[in-house]
Amino acid sequence: MSAVEPTPRRPRILVVEHEAGAPAALLGDWLVEAGADLDVRRPYAGDALPDDLAGHDALLVLGGSMGAHDDDAHAWLAPTKQLVREAAARSVPGLGVCLGHQLAAAALGGRSAPNPAGQQLGLLPVGWTDAAGEDPLLSAVADAPPARGLHFNDDVVVAQPPGLVVLATAPAGELQAARLAPTVWGVQLHPEVDAAIVAQWAADDPDRHAEGDVARLLAELDDARAELDRTWRPLATRLVALAGRPDHAH
Repeated sequence: MSAVEPTPRRPRILVVEHEAGAPAALLGDWLVEAGADLDVRRPYAGDALPDDLAGHDALLVLGGSMGAHDDDAHAWLAPTKQLVREAAARSVPGLGVCLGHQLAAAALGGRSAPNPAGQQLGLLPVGWTDAAGEDPLLSAVADAPPARGLHFNDDVVVAQPPGLVVLATAPAGELQAARLAPTVWGVQLHPEVDAAIVAQWAADDPDRHAEGDVARLLAELDDARAELDRTWRPLATRLVALAGRPDHAH
């Protein structure tokens, strides 16, 4: 009688969600499709963050409307930064998206602030650097045809933490994607959102976003849906692969 092969354990990813309107959305779906289980914590709704990353194989920190340095107003930001530092120290794969990118940079010694050039809004080209093609995570996207990503952000990383590797810059030169530590990455853009999420973001701040401009952006997002899915789904697949490596198992 032949031995039964054990079923591989699914990597478990800790997801920190900062607001109900900024969920993992498409990125979460792709992570599950790639073989991961998600442990989504919503501290704004009363969920406790774990004290450490024991029992988790990767960390995903999502976006939100608060600032990365607003620790006094949002008590969970400081513990989130500590989780980022632990991911860096223990070689656990970590990814920050928009605010999550800024939080990770701040956790590791950098700083974010309002973009001097104003809000980044819309589908912007991703300006990959040569380093992106060799990166353990972002090469999954950078090796594909020229990419675009949805930006909806006021703040950007303005002081880089020590050791940061620039992986992409936005058209005006802002940091767009980076390896912040050997196993921690950040992307300023939003690979996870669809038009419905962006419509809600715009509706929440109507004084800043003209109805016609929003309508054009939503139409552009809908038209680009297949392109964006094709471009960014490999990011989730690669993150799950990194989380499932034996040297990253926790």
